[in-house]
Amino acid sequence: MADLTGPERARYVQGMFARIAHRYDLMNRLMTFGQDVRWRVEVIRRLAPPPGARLLDLGTGTGDLAFEALRQRPDCRPVAADFTLQMMRFGQRRPGSERLDWVAADALALPFPAASFDAVVSGFLLRNVEDILAALGEQHRTLKPGGRMVALDTTHPRRNMFTPLVNFHLHTVIPTLGGWISGSAEAYRYLPDSTQGFLSAEALAERMISAGFSQVGFRRLMFGTVAIHWGVK
Repeated sequence: MADLTGPERARYVQGMFARIAHRYDLMNRLMTFGQDVRWRVEVIRRLAPPPGARLLDLGTGTGDLAFEALRQRPDCRPVAADFTLQMMRFGQRRPGSERLDWVAADALALPFPAASFDAVVSGFLLRNVEDILAALGEQHRTLKPGGRMVALDTTHPRRNMFTPLVNFHLHTVIPTLGGWISGSAEAYRYLPDSTQGFLSAEALAERMISAGFSQVGFRRLMFGTVAIHWGVK
């Protein structure tokens, strides 16, 4: 995986998520001890979509953030977009899925006109894209002026007293559990590798500013292995 770039890397990531789609939500709950549900609540609270907002959940997976947006703001109009169709198919089985517009989309070349959305959210998307600045640029392009983006993702953790515990969880517990639950330990070796190989929270904030976002900020979670970033167009 580390040697893959461009279309080969995209195909690998797409195939990996297709293989684990049937257990993706369960594994998220288990490996975060259920905290990912609370994080998504905070993402939408920080987004604070206006009444009737048209909202893009990019890299939607099974639609967790889009469903949370509807829970907090029932009058919003979510578009759930992903390039892994199998993930969205599982999402379409969830109650209320007919309230979402499901769209196949590549985060590096979104099929939407400029200024299409009042808000953009993503959950664990950015560490998987080949070109982070291009992905952020597409989110900026499709936002209306004054629109907000909020991203939940892993981040490179600072070294501290919890580092041995964090490394054990990332490199032993998660792959073992992933192998048992999803049948693909390889996919859950990719997660810790991509976490530790991803940008620091500070570096991602700098990329957001370079992409044109203002009022950029972030908050670390889960012993510094996860962060919520936000910005305004």
